[in-house]
Amino acid sequence: MTFAATAEVVRYRGAIPILVDVDPVTLHLDLRDAARKIDLFRRGALPPAVSRATRVAGIMPVHVGGVMMDISKVRRFAQERGLWVIEDAAHAFPAAWRPAPGEAWQRCGEDTADVTCFSFYANKTITTGEGGMAVTGDAALADRMRLMSLHGLSHDAWGRYTGNGAWDYRILAPGYKYNMTDLAAAIGVAQLPRAEEMRRAREDRARRYMERLRNVEEIELPGEDPDRLHAWHLFPVRLRLEALEIGRDEFLAGLRDEGVGTSVHWRPLHLHPYYEETFGWTRADFPAASRAWERLVSLPLYPDLDDESQDRVIGAIETLCRRHAAAAAGAAAAGS
Repeated sequence: MTFAATAEVVRYRGAIPILVDVDPVTLHLDLRDAARKIDLFRRGALPPAVSRATRVAGIMPVHVGGVMMDISKVRRFAQERGLWVIEDAAHAFPAAWRPAPGEAWQRCGEDTADVTCFSFYANKTITTGEGGMAVTGDAALADRMRLMSLHGLSHDAWGRYTGNGAWDYRILAPGYKYNMTDLAAAIGVAQLPRAEEMRRAREDRARRYMERLRNVEEIELPGEDPDRLHAWHLFPVRLRLEALEIGRDEFLAGLRDEGVGTSVHWRPLHLHPYYEETFGWTRADFPAASRAWERLVSLPLYPDLDDESQDRVIGAIETLCRRHAAAAAGAAAAGS
């Protein structure tokens, strides 16, 4: 349950992503299934395209929607198997976690993985329009990332346009064009002091959804964990399809007809043609993700979402649920 970027970077290096199912409650990576997939890999029991890999190198947990996984469990899993950890924290700024009530909070990216990757795309909790940030506590790795982010230019290239800079530079590695522009960075830096303020504004809107939709029996609200500071990038609900006479796509179309824009996060990777056709993954390999995908709806959520606009969203959901409740449909059919 992630956007394509998580697995694409693996393919860029010519490696093979071993996809893993999700926990049916949190939608986080299921470490039990990860252990099972590694065992199947070692026995050559995964799809043939995956079995060509030579070794498992790392694990890439995704903090879905802005709520963090249990980092201690991820670390333990990785250490037992000699794996590096790269967090996909595209949704998790400024999220935090703690092992238990009363213990200290640990912010995402503060030594929570070997590398933590944030996104500052236009719809994220802070934005630079495009781009993101990778953080690490490993100085050598940080230097390597700086080098590779701008064509592999030697370090002196960074200062070559300053008053004391020199015109010359050297290419030390075949790098990329992954640097953020100074203008975009300035937009992001200006938002940093307001990051927690904006997180709290999102949290306030999420709480209001929780209160107003609590009694709508046809939908399942996101879970809450007192040991997580949620970034609330997303507010995903799940439809109780057994209580509705329509499916998820029809529900989305109904909201659109009411003037409410929604989305789905996400179509699981194994349901994209590239991963189906290239690696042979099927729905049966990921039962939890396959079932969750059919029920997911992401509601509008942003810091400046006002009460009137949120009431329109809530009203549209209530109207659709009343109109298409399976019990009401059954009673009508029986009466006719």
